[in-house]
Amino acid sequence: MPKINYKSVEEIELIRESSLLVSKTHAEVAKIIAPGVTTMELNKLAETFIRDNGGVPAFLNYNGFPYSLCISLNDQVVHGFPSKHVLVEGDLVSVDCGVILNKYFGDSAFTYAIGEVDETTKTLMRVTRECLDLGVAKAVVGMRIGDIGYAVQEHAEKHGFGVVKELVGHGVGIRLHEKPEVPNYGKRGSGIKLEEGMVIAIEPMINAGRAGVKFWDDGWTVSTVDKKPSAHYEHTVAVGKGKPDILSTFEYIDKVLEEKNNN
Repeated sequence: MPKINYKSVEEIELIRESSLLVSKTHAEVAKIIAPGVTTMELNKLAETFIRDNGGVPAFLNYNGFPYSLCISLNDQVVHGFPSKHVLVEGDLVSVDCGVILNKYFGDSAFTYAIGEVDETTKTLMRVTRECLDLGVAKAVVGMRIGDIGYAVQEHAEKHGFGVVKELVGHGVGIRLHEKPEVPNYGKRGSGIKLEEGMVIAIEPMINAGRAGVKFWDDGWTVSTVDKKPSAHYEHTVAVGKGKPDILSTFEYIDKVLEEKNNN
């Protein structure tokens, strides 16, 4: 069984820098994401911004993935390809971004509403983000992986939503994907004990309908079996004593979206 890479205080600070570049990249995406924009434009913007700030897109060429962002539309759960698709009012867009900076990885995802979306979609976005917050709150020394998964699953299913089980969060920092796996479902008190030095990506993938997913022939894209929308939010988090240390942030994104809504 591959071992967990425990990070030093210095390494966690480097992962924080990488994660903050991811967060700032999301804010750049948030500035232009709107009806009439293609998802490929978002990808190009992100790649340019990452490189201009001394980073390298972590997803580009990872196991052959051909783009810098994963952009998943509506019923796509994760790993969607940027394309010439023009965004329209009512679209739901999950954007996942990873960065290598000073040899360390950061990873974060956010789901964007394009213009006005229906009430179910608004609720899905809110609940999925709450699931992330509840899962992150369990990333403290002495808790277990199952405590994170239980917190996410319990909240999502309470609202009648489906929790994707085929895809999970993961350790991150020295590589993009490390041990341990971090499922969005589980039993309280089960799984690996969380310890200082662990850095994990917690990433609820929640479906408006059934939990089931299907994998596309492109080898990457995953979508819901019932064609209902899916939302995805993710933070890079260092397990802390008493409270989690969230290395990525949505503050930059929220500020941009708030400014756009006020204009």
